[in-house]
Amino acid sequence: MSEAVMGEGTRAVRAGLPEPVKNEPTLPGPVFAAHFHLPGEVSGPYAYGRDENPTWTHLERAIGELEAPGEDVETLVFASGVAAIAAVLFSQLSAGDSVVLPSDGYQVLPLVRAQLEAYGIEVRTAPTAGDAQLDVLDGAKLLLIESPCNPGLDVCDIRRLAGAAHARGALVAVDNTLATPLGQRPLALGADFSMASGTKQLTGHGDVLLGYVAGRDTAAMAAVRRWRKIIGAISGPMEAWLAHRSLATLQLRVDRQNATALLLAEALRERPEVTGLRYPGLSDDPAHKIASQQMRRYGSVISFTLPTRARAERFLRALRLVDDATSFGGVRSTAERRLRWGGDDVPEGFIRLSVGAEDPDDLLTDVLRALDESDR
Repeated sequence: MSEAVMGEGTRAVRAGLPEPVKNEPTLPGPVFAAHFHLPGEVSGPYAYGRDENPTWTHLERAIGELEAPGEDVETLVFASGVAAIAAVLFSQLSAGDSVVLPSDGYQVLPLVRAQLEAYGIEVRTAPTAGDAQLDVLDGAKLLLIESPCNPGLDVCDIRRLAGAAHARGALVAVDNTLATPLGQRPLALGADFSMASGTKQLTGHGDVLLGYVAGRDTAAMAAVRRWRKIIGAISGPMEAWLAHRSLATLQLRVDRQNATALLLAEALRERPEVTGLRYPGLSDDPAHKIASQQMRRYGSVISFTLPTRARAERFLRALRLVDDATSFGGVRSTAERRLRWGGDDVPEGFIRLSVGAEDPDDLLTDVLRALDESDR
């Protein structure tokens, strides 16, 4: 059976595995090597641990199979999602270039913007919703899209933006962290790079920091690879092995979390104290129409606002099955009052809630009970 027609669950279970060898493990263990035997002239893929590692190779092949089944893409793993984003930006841009970033994206982007500007790169920003980045695209060398955006969960038309960017000679990179390759395939929608934090739902257990970049263009990916070599933002072999191990349950986790997220969003829609509810899977969500055209799954993250900061903090304290933590996408549900970090343009009572793999009835009961208790 070809990879292109294989089911997503089957692909996730088998992605990146080497050909079976008698008495060898299905997934070889992590290779902890700083250097490899290399007699004579330099040849072969493995020489020094900052450049390549067999454990990375298996994981990179696996992610590539999920990002673009049956296609020839290159994937590079990094120490974190931010390392992957930085590798794309700083490997493709030079002084005098212009780049378009989302104004409502991940909160590290203002720091990235400051560094880009320090290097003489012009940075323009626009919101995700309404494809507003189109308005500032002329003359840019690269467009960075985050859809759905974090934490507001707005969605843009990736295919439309990619087509417009290419018509103007710009490259397109999509941060696919919230969707994962099972929710959205940016390369199939026209992007040059698909990148993500593997720390989140891709690995899903809250025990790995990881990022990756996938792309088709050989020269562009060679520049990303060179940046990784220079900066040394590499994944440890244990982290890479844990990530690959975790991919086997990706479809199971994603399907459970997405289904529960929709149930919870529908329940929250009925609560009078909840405003600004966002989940792209809701039929009345402002992003639903576009999301349903380009996403196969809507993600595990819900956002909403409670009336005050105090009410939001009482809600978080009352939760028993939801950890107060800043990450998302894991098997254990998490939530936080997002503005405690600063930087995001959201109200004081804004909550970002990531749905885990708990029994749906248990999770809904816990959240609704915490809402009730927070009103006392």
